[in-house]
Amino acid sequence: MANHKSALKRIRSNETKRLRNRYQHKTTRNAIKKLRESDKKEAEALLPSVISMVDKLAKKNIIHDNKAANLKSQLAKHVAAL
Repeated sequence: MANHKSALKRIRSNETKRLRNRYQHKTTRNAIKKLRESDKKEAEALLPSVISMVDKLAKKNIIHDNKAANLKSQLAKHVAAL
């Protein structure tokens, strides 16, 4: 276990950030699943908000930039094909 005050604080803040990242990532994954299961009209309405969520995850380095780009591409392609 850590001995320094700053190390203890770092452990606490890392745990808080980890939980926040997990929540945001899981919320985005659920939104993507919902978009894939929805019909054309609903999917078109959801697409901008889901793309925004993916962009935010990439900006905060929760997911890689290329993964975000691939996800957005696949979702746009899926909605266009409906």
